[in-house]
Amino acid sequence: MPDESLLTATDQNFAELVLASEIPVVVDFWAQWCPPCGPLSRVLAELADEFAGEVRFVTLDVDANPASTRDYRVHSMPTLLFFSNGALTNTLVGARPKSILRKAITAAASPYTNAG
Repeated sequence: MPDESLLTATDQNFAELVLASEIPVVVDFWAQWCPPCGPLSRVLAELADEFAGEVRFVTLDVDANPASTRDYRVHSMPTLLFFSNGALTNTLVGARPKSILRKAITAAASPYTNAG
């Protein structure tokens, strides 16, 4: 189950929370039955504190929200999708070490300084 410090997206509020966000968004697609999803959620909650105000962190339960899961072709859990200005910019499938997640989130937070 995701950490309470992370925002919860649903099929109904996905566009508002993610696509309309003025700051980059990391969406954690998770499932209750997914063993690595809980630990990943806790790491994301820690990173959410580090990136407060720079990146929005959102979780989405794939079983309860099939439309968003289908729309973004998420087939494996956990999957992280990175959005900027409503566009999908990066995807990470599977659990990753905190250092790798931090690097991907840093790139999402400052795409112009990390591009090229």
